[in-house]
Amino acid sequence: MACRVAEELSDELLAKGCEVVMTSSFGGILGYAKTDKRQDYTPIDQLIPEGFSQDIDFGIVLGGDGTVLAACRQVALCGIPLLTVNTGHMGFLTETYVSQLSQAVDQLMAGDYQVEERTMLRVQVWREERLIWEALCLNEMVLHREPLTSMCHFEIQIGHHAPVDIAADGVIISTPTGSTAYSLSAGGPVVTPGVPVLQLIPICPHSLASRALVFSNQEQVQIFPANPTSMVMVVDGNGGCAVLPQDSVQVHKAEYGARFIRLQRPEFFRILREKLGWGLPHIAKPTSVELP
Repeated sequence: MACRVAEELSDELLAKGCEVVMTSSFGGILGYAKTDKRQDYTPIDQLIPEGFSQDIDFGIVLGGDGTVLAACRQVALCGIPLLTVNTGHMGFLTETYVSQLSQAVDQLMAGDYQVEERTMLRVQVWREERLIWEALCLNEMVLHREPLTSMCHFEIQIGHHAPVDIAADGVIISTPTGSTAYSLSAGGPVVTPGVPVLQLIPICPHSLASRALVFSNQEQVQIFPANPTSMVMVVDGNGGCAVLPQDSVQVHKAEYGARFIRLQRPEFFRILREKLGWGLPHIAKPTSVELP
């Protein structure tokens, strides 16, 4: 469906006098690194699709949340604002639907929209003071053990603060955008997009004291996996890298972020209500059985 809509949309924009450049989200898919010593990855500055630059006025993304995440990685360095159109399922990150696309294009052409900035993270894996893997992410970074889930130990340092030891199945570093994704399922709080914070969420912690922590997004996070076996790091649920016991993971706010086109004033609580049912009134349903 997305491919057909893309062709039709391209014809419509060309007819309006626009110059159109098209690409797939494949270039923003991270893939899974092997567990050997070689870690394959594409440097962040080489993810930009051919023909894309800062001169592009706007981009239109057709797909679901996974496509949106990949597109953000591809154009983050260019700063291109993106209109996200849902052709998938949940579409939590999307702004509009295919049925409303013609009206949305008219608004874009008229400049009748706002741009919302979202924080992205730069995630790096270091081995013997050498960078072996890195990626951008919009939602979260997850570090855990594979193939079996079991308790692991992590030594984590946030900024200049003293390191802490966390025993858990894994840990999540999340942005406000990611607070409604895996972080939410793991018990983390929902954070509105404009708040300049990150979250640390232990997955199934082995202590009542190890709970979600919210901290400034100006702080760098360093994670040292204190385990005798390798672990797996997954970024945005899309792909990741093997992390050996001697490795360290560094996470910090990226120099550039995701830019989303909003056709109406951003209303985060409305999205929470429509997509996740947050804040809906609880109304008791009358029973159909007559009680004595």
